Amino acid sequence: MDTVLQHLFSSQEEELYILDCLSYLMVFMALVTFLALLVENVPYGRYSDRRYGFPVSVRVAWFIQELPALVVPLALVLWTSASKTVYLPNQLLLAMYFCHYIQRSLIYPFLIRGGKPTPFASFALAFVFCIYNGYLQVRYLSHYAEFPSDWVTHPCFITGSCLWLFGWIINIHSDHILRNLRAPGETGYKIPRGGMFRYVSGANFLGEILEWAGFALAGHSIHSAAFAFFTCIVLSSRAVAHHKWYLTKFEDYPKSRKALVPFVF
Repeated sequence: MDTVLQHLFSSQEEELYILDCLSYLMVFMALVTFLALLVENVPYGRYSDRRYGFPVSVRVAWFIQELPALVVPLALVLWTSASKTVYLPNQLLLAMYFCHYIQRSLIYPFLIRGGKPTPFASFALAFVFCIYNGYLQVRYLSHYAEFPSDWVTHPCFITGSCLWLFGWIINIHSDHILRNLRAPGETGYKIPRGGMFRYVSGANFLGEILEWAGFALAGHSIHSAAFAFFTCIVLSSRAVAHHKWYLTKFEDYPKSRKALVPFVF
């Protein structure tokens, strides 16, 4: 794979410049997405719309669209020089990334119960984004990222790592609650309860936002910060849409529950 990258980029300096540009492009895409989501929900699940293409099985969609976020980074780590992977900060940050996407691509899709099909456009965009971001995050961490020798004891790294773990636990637990809302044979929507759902409608989204915010704090780069920003824009919009939908759907929905940030928003 090193040969392929050498054909694509004339030097390491050029590739690093491209990685930086891809990060700023992701920030720009996040801003454009924010404006688009003011007038249109992300077309998936309860918001699915045939205008966005033929339906894809939700399990198939999740598995295939998330798989590049695991396969591309694994190829970059295993089949390129990946010279920075010998350093502890890089190893720990890569572990955070892979821990999330192993669960998201190889475990989560096969735990889904029911679920509405995903429109092809949403599926295709997610697939492309996972290739884009997988390359961006892991190529930078495995080949270019340099940290001080004592970075793992720095407050930013410790705080970011703890925030990532806290978010990962919230995300996993919230998904578990959502999967078990209905007994076998039951259909329809129910109010999620327990865990962080006591406080917010988008507990699973809050968990993932915290994960990548922690990852960005620990990684201390424009590359990880761009991903965290993009994630926050997309998932906060979903949380707000879910919250409004729950309030409309259920008369007994807890009025004290917020959309995304406990007690605040």
